[in-house]
Amino acid sequence: MAVAGRPRILLRGSDRAELASVLGALGDVTTDAALLADLIVFTATVDESLAELRRVAAHDDGAWRPVLVIAPDDGLCIAALDAGADAVVGPRVESAELVARVRALLRIKARHDAVEKQAAQFTDWTQSLVSRVAEQVEELQRVERLRRFLAPQVAQVVAHDEGLLESHRREIAAVFCDLRGFTAFSEVAEPEEVMGVLREYHDALGALVFEYEATLERFAGDAILAFFNDPVPCPDPAARAVRMAVAMRERVSELVAGWRKRGYDLDFGVGIALGYATLGRIGFAGRSDYGAVGTVVNLAARLCAEAQGGQILLSERAHTLVEDLVEAEPLAPLPLKGFLRPVKAVNVVALRAER
Repeated sequence: MAVAGRPRILLRGSDRAELASVLGALGDVTTDAALLADLIVFTATVDESLAELRRVAAHDDGAWRPVLVIAPDDGLCIAALDAGADAVVGPRVESAELVARVRALLRIKARHDAVEKQAAQFTDWTQSLVSRVAEQVEELQRVERLRRFLAPQVAQVVAHDEGLLESHRREIAAVFCDLRGFTAFSEVAEPEEVMGVLREYHDALGALVFEYEATLERFAGDAILAFFNDPVPCPDPAARAVRMAVAMRERVSELVAGWRKRGYDLDFGVGIALGYATLGRIGFAGRSDYGAVGTVVNLAARLCAEAQGGQILLSERAHTLVEDLVEAEPLAPLPLKGFLRPVKAVNVVALRAER
C-alpha cells in the first residue's frame, strides 16, 4: 500500500530492480499489476511488448494514469506512442532525465486528478444548487397558493405544515361584509364603473384582511367572508374580528363619500358571529381554496344582510366576549332566514377608548 501523499509507480517489463532503485525516491514502487498506480513505467523489449502496452493503455477503470515507455531502440519510440504511451525515452536515457520525466508525468497526473476532483465537486455543487432552487421554487409556489386566502405572515407559517389545512373542527369568528345597494348599482352602471368600484373596494378591504391576519375565504363580487382563529389559532378571535370590521367601516366610508360624488348610491354592512365550524381545503386537484362550513358562517352572512348602511351587527355570543371593547346598541331579536328563533344581536357603534 502506498504511503499517504506518495504516488504509486507501477513497473512493467524487464530491469525492474534497477528502475525501482532509480525511481524509489519519487514514490512507492510496485510490480503488482493488481494495485492501482499513479504512473506506469513500461520497459518494452520486443515488438510483442507493444501488444501488452496496448492492453495496458486501453485498460479503463475510470481513472487516468500516464504511461512512460522505455523503448529498446529509437525505432520503436513512434510505435510506442501509437500504442498508447504518454511519453517515450530511449534505452540509453540517463537516470537524471528518467527521473525528471517521471516527476513531470506525476506532476501532470496530480494536476489532472485535482481538476477531476474539482469537476466532481462542481457537479455535486451544481446538483445541490439545482435541488435547492427546485425546493425554493416549490416553497415559493406553495406560499403563493396559500397567500390567496391567508395573510402573508400566516402563509409562511402554514407553508411549513400544510397539515394545518386538513379538515378539522374549531371555533372561529366569522366576518361577512358587502355593499348595500350594489345589486341595483350593477344593473344600471356601465361594466367599467362596476369593475372600478370593486377594484377600489377589494384593494381597501383586502389590505385590512391581511393586516389583521384574518383568513380570507371568499371574494365574490362585493361579498367578502373572512374568519379568525384558523388555520393558525389566535387568543382573541372575536376582538380581532370587531377591530377589523370597524377599520373596514372607516375605510369604506371614505370610499362611499367619493362614490356618492359620482352618483353611486352605495354603503357598507358587516355581520360578525362566533361559533364552531368545519374547516379545510375545498376544491379539486386543479384548484382548491380553504373554507369554513357551519352555522356560524350562515349567521354572519344573515347578520350582514340585515345590517343597514354603516352598521356592524354582532351576534350575542361574540358580544359577550368583547363587551369591554365596544360601545354597542341592542337590537330587537332578528328573524333570520334559516334560523328557527329570532336571533339576538347588537350594533357596534364604536370601539371604546383604551384606558
